[in-house]
Order: sequence, then C-alpha cells, then structure tokens
Amino acid sequence: MSAVTLKKGAVAVITGAASGIGLAAAHSFASLGMSLFLVDYSPHLDAAVKQIQAVDGVGEVGSMKVDVGKVEEVVAMRERVLDLFGEVSPRPPQQRRHIPPHARLLPLDPLADLQANWHAVLDTNFFGIMNVAQAFAPYMARQENASVIVCTGSKQGITCPPGNAGYNVSKSAVKTYTEQLAHELRNAPDCACSAHLFVPGWTHTGMTAGGDQAKPKPAGAWTAEQTVEYMIDKVFEEGDFYVICPDNETSSALDKARIEWNLRDIIENRPALSRWHPAYKARFEEFVQGKQGLSTRSRSRGRALDRERASPAPGVAVPLPIIE
Repeated sequence: MSAVTLKKGAVAVITGAASGIGLAAAHSFASLGMSLFLVDYSPHLDAAVKQIQAVDGVGEVGSMKVDVGKVEEVVAMRERVLDLFGEVSPRPPQQRRHIPPHARLLPLDPLADLQANWHAVLDTNFFGIMNVAQAFAPYMARQENASVIVCTGSKQGITCPPGNAGYNVSKSAVKTYTEQLAHELRNAPDCACSAHLFVPGWTHTGMTAGGDQAKPKPAGAWTAEQTVEYMIDKVFEEGDFYVICPDNETSSALDKARIEWNLRDIIENRPALSRWHPAYKARFEEFVQGKQGLSTRSRSRGRALDRERASPAPGVAVPLPIIE
C-alpha cells in the first residue's frame, strides 16, 4: 500500500491538465477536496481551470501555461507551485505531439527535417516529463510528507510496434527514466517520495477521437475516468510501480503475453520485433492464445492479437500528480 493518502488539503500538480486523462485526474482529486495546480500549453487551460474551480469542496486551484519541453518554464512553474503550496505531489507531463518519425528516411526527406521531427517528439514526450520530474523530485524527496511522482508511458514504449519509431523511442525512454527515478528515490535516505509508471490502455479522449469531443466512445475503449480510477487504485491503494491499464478490447493477460514475447526476443536471440516477422506470426499467435487459455476457435472474439494502441496523449506522458 502507498504511504500517500488522497485527502482534503493534499496537493496535486497535474501537467496536461486541459483535457483527457489529465483533466479527468483533476476532477477526481478535486472531488476529494485536494488543492490543485493545473499545467498545460493548450488554449483550453482556462476553461479546464473553471471546471475544476466549480467542483464542490475543491481546495485552492492554481494554473500556469507551460511548455514542459523548456526547462526555464518548468523551473518558473515549480517556483510558483512552491510559493503557493510549499509542498507538492506532482504528476509529470501529458503532452500532445504525435508526429510519426520513422527510423530512416522514407521517402528521402532532408536530414534536417527528419531530425527536427524527432527532436519535436522527444522534447515533448520524454524531455517534458524528465524536466518536470527533475524540477520537483529533489524538493519532494526532502519534504516531510509522503508524495508520489506518476509518469505516463505507453504500451508502445514496451512492445515497440513498428511504424512510429520516434514515438516508441520517446516512450521507451520514459519507462527507463521512471525505473531509474524509482530506484534512486527508494534508496535515498529518509525519502518519502516514490515514482510510478502509468501506462494507459485504449482511452477515449478528444485527442484519440481526432479532436472531436462529441464523437461516441468506441466499445473497446475505456473512458478517461475509468483509466484514472484504475491508476488511483493501483498506485495509492496497492503501491504498484508498473500500472499497465487494460481496456474493453485488451485484457491484462493479453498485455502480459505481448510483453513476455518481446522480452523473449532477447533471451532467445530472435529477430528484432519478431512479433511482426512473417516467419514468427503463427508462433506468436499460438503463444498468445496459450497464455490467455484460448483455443484456436475462440481467437476470433474480436480482439486482434497483433494490434497495439498508443496511449491517449499520442506521444507524451500523460501527467499524473505527485500527490502528497
């Protein structure tokens, strides 16, 4: 069980708070009487702040428009949070950049253009998260009250399906960084701060709906509220580090089978990303069926064995609060 209690008077810093999972988290924490500091670069931030201020019983609500890819803006935001609340519990950033940079030039685009694309994705999806975590972690590690840092990754950063190399690299970096951060915090003397990796499943948000907030939720997707509820239970009730969310299409058993197959590529010295290699397709399907206890016939229940979905915010860590 986590040492952090979600309660009236606690503080949460939420990046990517203007919409989607970030906004759903803000609503959830506000309903508990917590004080919030909402961060986003979106023009919809002010509207989100008004929504949260209207929640019955919410504590103090602060906000700031920040590009978390810029260290100087993150530091300025941290100073404002500390001035306002003294202690915090932030959740590193949810960003919104989903440009599909390939591993090589297809077609033969100018190298400068390709690398600019990669930098844009990494600056937002990885460095944005790292900037916020590094700005707050030293302070949170030294504060008296317990706190958590929740970094949002993606299943694509674990299983790495081909086709969007830049996104996969950025999310793989988030996973590795959060693991390292958790280890350092766990071994720091008298530290009551912990780090957790939050990996949403298929979540219906304005972003995944192509910007159309009114678009009906697909049957296979979870709502942002369901995803946040799952995260809260796993982090704050059970104290889990890896929070891999299922959805209505992909079960936890299927997620685990896909992850295990990828790890076995290394152990068994198979070709890279063998799951998508023609010579291994049948073996992968048989492996996954066995892990789920499915017969060949039951495989057609509508769940594609080789389909992976990105996290709700296509590329960035959905921010979770570092909550005290």
